[in-house]
Amino acid sequence: MAINVNTVYRTVLLILNKEQRGYMTPDEFNKIASQVQLEIFEQYFYDLNQFSRLPGNSTEYSDMVDILEEKISIFEKTAQPTYSANHFVEPTDLYRLGTVIYNGSEAEHVNKNEYLYITSSPLSKPTNDFPIYTRDSSGIKIYTASELNNPTGITFNYIKTPADVVWNFTIPSGQNYYEYSSSGSTDFEIHASDQTEVVLKILLYAGVVIKDPSIVQAAAAQSQKQEINQKS
Repeated sequence: MAINVNTVYRTVLLILNKEQRGYMTPDEFNKIASQVQLEIFEQYFYDLNQFSRLPGNSTEYSDMVDILEEKISIFEKTAQPTYSANHFVEPTDLYRLGTVIYNGSEAEHVNKNEYLYITSSPLSKPTNDFPIYTRDSSGIKIYTASELNNPTGITFNYIKTPADVVWNFTIPSGQNYYEYSSSGSTDFEIHASDQTEVVLKILLYAGVVIKDPSIVQAAAAQSQKQEINQKS
């Protein structure tokens, strides 16, 4: 379940206006909201790495590794690549590549030095059942008995980057206020359980934008408190 962008923006404005501390325009909100979403998203992987080193919790719904994997699973995608300029092209929304599959077989990732070593021996050369791939800034090359140049049978499993958050609006005729429009808006894609953290982090940035250090301090303190509670 996504986090509704209108709910978050209205909450942020309500807090700012209640304290008479300024206003955040839709453009400012969209830029800050997208940055906050990306920060929280990237934190999933850091936290997963940390918690994976700790003993698990047998209590259902409270094991942090399971919780983080659930949050990350929202962004799992499968796509068939295109082939261009002697490479298979990575998806434009790719954040982390998971597995490369060729006709049901997982290709092994090797670097270019390993590729030379592997292909120099008849015993270790890749086959249709044991494909390999190399990857660089240009894209991906996949090898079986020979280098592949056709995307048929090839799929990439990967984690996508969250789409930018957009609070779209119209301005009613003769009025001077913004009215939310669901058309053209994009909700937060991160897990619904992170809504409070989203609001707090946006308020933290809002304090910088409107130059009110008290908002920054209050939001930072509350955000830190919430983080401690989540990880304790």
